[in-house]
Amino acid sequence: MSAVVVVESPAKAKTIEKYLGKGYKVLASYGHVRAFPKKDGSVDPENDFAIKYQIIDDKKKRLDDIGKALKKADTLILASDLDREGEAIAWHVAEVMRERGLLKDKTVQRITFNEITKKAITEAVNNPSEVDMKMVDAQQARSALDYLVGFTLSPLLWRKIRSGLSAGRVQSVALRLICEREQLIRDFKPKEFWTIDNECSIGTEPFQAQLHAVDGKALSKFAITDGVNAKVMARRVAKASFLVSDVQKKQARQQPSPPFITTTLQMDASRKLGFTARKTMQVAQKLYEGIDVDGEPVGLITYMRTDSVTLSEDALAEMRSHISSAYGAEYLPDTARRFKTKSKNAQEAHEAIRPSSILRTPAAMKSVLDTDAYKLYSLIWKRALASQMAPALLDQVRADIDSGDLLLRATGSTLAFPGFRTLYIEGTDEPGKDDNDRLLPALAVGDAIAINDANAKQHFTEPKPRFSEATLVKELEANGIGRPSTYASILNVLRAREYVDMDKKRFVPTDTGDWVNKFLVSSFGAIVDPTFTASVEDKLDAVARGETGWKPVLREFWGPFKAAVDLAANAERPSEASDELCPECGKPMAIKLGKYGKFLACTGYPECKVAKPLNGAAEQAEPELSDEKCDKCGELMAIKVGRYGKFLGCSAYPACKNIQPLEKPADTGILCPTCGKGTFLEKKSRRGKIFYSCSCYPKCTNALWNKPIDKPCPQCKAPFVTEKTTKRNGTEHVCASEGCSWKESVDQSETA
Repeated sequence: MSAVVVVESPAKAKTIEKYLGKGYKVLASYGHVRAFPKKDGSVDPENDFAIKYQIIDDKKKRLDDIGKALKKADTLILASDLDREGEAIAWHVAEVMRERGLLKDKTVQRITFNEITKKAITEAVNNPSEVDMKMVDAQQARSALDYLVGFTLSPLLWRKIRSGLSAGRVQSVALRLICEREQLIRDFKPKEFWTIDNECSIGTEPFQAQLHAVDGKALSKFAITDGVNAKVMARRVAKASFLVSDVQKKQARQQPSPPFITTTLQMDASRKLGFTARKTMQVAQKLYEGIDVDGEPVGLITYMRTDSVTLSEDALAEMRSHISSAYGAEYLPDTARRFKTKSKNAQEAHEAIRPSSILRTPAAMKSVLDTDAYKLYSLIWKRALASQMAPALLDQVRADIDSGDLLLRATGSTLAFPGFRTLYIEGTDEPGKDDNDRLLPALAVGDAIAINDANAKQHFTEPKPRFSEATLVKELEANGIGRPSTYASILNVLRAREYVDMDKKRFVPTDTGDWVNKFLVSSFGAIVDPTFTASVEDKLDAVARGETGWKPVLREFWGPFKAAVDLAANAERPSEASDELCPECGKPMAIKLGKYGKFLACTGYPECKVAKPLNGAAEQAEPELSDEKCDKCGELMAIKVGRYGKFLGCSAYPACKNIQPLEKPADTGILCPTCGKGTFLEKKSRRGKIFYSCSCYPKCTNALWNKPIDKPCPQCKAPFVTEKTTKRNGTEHVCASEGCSWKESVDQSETA
């Protein structure tokens, strides 16, 4: 048998080809190979949601390579990732090969594996299946929905708010959660309350206790609401004599958390390592695809896009053996701990995220991993192993300390047996609530307690904090919005579109984000409602399980969505009322959002077109004038800032709209061979890359990436050559003529 194996990434391809050996050619698709054309009509609701796909430009060569190899093979093995996107990639590759007539008399197989180890790959190849069209249909439905929402709402945002904005089926719900949390914080009115915190001691041993009851009545949170009463109560405590009236002890068992799934990995990496969700997935991808260990490529973790907490029997056996030998029998439970996935739509065939071998300890892998990879691998390794360790035992103590009319209460705990906590403790999203256990001295009923200091402490209620990456991912998952594999890209889009800023690693909506959210909620409240989005996810999962077709899901969504779009298209452009009147017509001015932020515009538009900065014309910064004069009207040119940095614009704008680059391009003096009139100017692209173009642009569009050198080619006699520098060959002079292959190496010192 000779087979072509198609995986998603080149790093993975190298590892798998080494495991499979002779007769197998492993090639990478580099992700998706086909996509919707980036134009309207790629998904056609008027034609029963007919879909058009096209090959992605930079994937044509990848598909050609697969096709070329397939001609010499008898089997095509599709080994893309084991999620919906991977299933769709497998289907698209097979479809392209089928359309090219390359699958005649060929066997097509689908294999999946949870880890890149020789055992897992061999087992997968020996047990092939077929492409799961139910999962493909679910992926097509998701992509079609996202396309329809994006391509329908984004142009509407451009018209109603400003250009360059975007909306998304899940992205817009995430933005809504952030904006609603921010509004709650703005509207929150703090409420004052006081506590009486006491520094106590028995003999020489200090401890803390809080006033719990007065005259037999337990104090509620807001029992003491002003400083005067609080200080009176503190003095009363300080003067009283106290005895221990009750001591209660109990032992609590603390169980370990299950091994990581995608969301919990993203959350804990955010809390403990400060990683963004995107960074976490990028680093995890490298660990999954393979790291060179002693010259051999090794996949260090199982697949990182999963919602299952199950572990294979082989993994459980290896972990239990390691716990017994490395930590001792007391750290090993009698039986393996098996966790149950809570999500009804979880794919139980997948495993949780774990090391491919627990014997590859973080210490052993440190020398072959970079800093970030080592940190994340350590986190995954510890959590997986801790999930199979014995529970921690906590001795919890509660002591009541009585004076007759005043009751203090002290609580504390001690760690009787560390169990899994020896290795790992789950992070928390609540500041101030950590795992530092408050210790109490030995207390017995009748013991006399000294009050060393009674403190009246002022507190204020606080609103829920802004979302961090960890808490937003947790909220999305809890509401069934999106899927674990999509969270990293969603959070990244919110930042890229400048809908949010980050303040102390927490999301704060920008003016743009606020306005986009208000518009979407007012016009598409049902569509961007978390419960609606979650119900769509349930329907997509039903498609993946084969319980319904994918087109009925699209039909059900499209009807009400299209009606809302038509209604919003005729609505007024969003604005906010202001107290200012138009200086020309006297009508109220409204606050609107423009390209560079908020501004005031007359409500009499289009008859009256007065607009000015939000803070008033007097506060507008004066333009910085340059020494350059406008070559069209003679006025001085002003230094302005645009999308791609600073530039010169005529100070007579809008009467004169002449613009020029801030820095004049250097003239090489070399004549352009295309037009014979202009010379090559050194310029900088929008991405900052140097290039050389004709001074007669736009009439002449001739341009070069390499620097032209005033030296004729000795071979073809072309009027000039170009200078090119590569890592491999250093600096070379190369003939500029396409048909000439002359080149020569240039000594660096001479070139300098």
